[in-house]
Amino acid sequence: MSLIDPLIAFVSAHAWLAYFTIFLAALLEAAPVLGSIVPGSTIILALSALIPGGELQLIAVLAAAASGAVIGDGTAFWIGHRSKREILSAWPMSRYPGLIAQSETFFNRWGTLAVFFARFVPPVRAFVPITAGALAMPPLRFYAVNIPAILLWAPAHVLPGVLAVSALHEYGGLPHHTHIGKIVWIPTVIVIATIAGAATWWRHRRRGINVPVKTSSERTG
Repeated sequence: MSLIDPLIAFVSAHAWLAYFTIFLAALLEAAPVLGSIVPGSTIILALSALIPGGELQLIAVLAAAASGAVIGDGTAFWIGHRSKREILSAWPMSRYPGLIAQSETFFNRWGTLAVFFARFVPPVRAFVPITAGALAMPPLRFYAVNIPAILLWAPAHVLPGVLAVSALHEYGGLPHHTHIGKIVWIPTVIVIATIAGAATWWRHRRRGINVPVKTSSERTG
């Protein structure tokens, strides 16, 4: 606990920095190319573990994660929407022809639903919004699917950390400063069960799109 205590003390004194870090992690995770490198989900999950002890607030963490994802996805979409298909072959996208081809195949296969499912599938998540914009998906249709996906994605990344640490507080003897209330447990279990069921269904459906994607050099070779 000697290494954790200073972190908790720092976050308690600078909660705004933790919220900003969560916002930035969610935003950068949605950025093309960069989103496949930044461990945004890990950062969000780790900081969410500080909610049960009262260092961070659940609603504020969810809001920071969701707003970062909305801005990140929206920015990528509008870059693609304005630049059209040329952006998909421009640097730095041109360095990842396999992922670009996979994202385009993913989008062409699933259409509007690709925007929803991609939010839960790294590293495609970092490429589908810009691909959707480049392929002229209507903005209203994009946001109508993207925002509900984010509203599910944020709890799916935040609540597991809350549940795990709450269990340690409740049954493992881990001390805590404030009690988040049993009302959190019921929606937490429901959401996690829903996400787990959706993930299981998605893994079976996803098998149909995991085909090898050849780059242009492989096709000519």
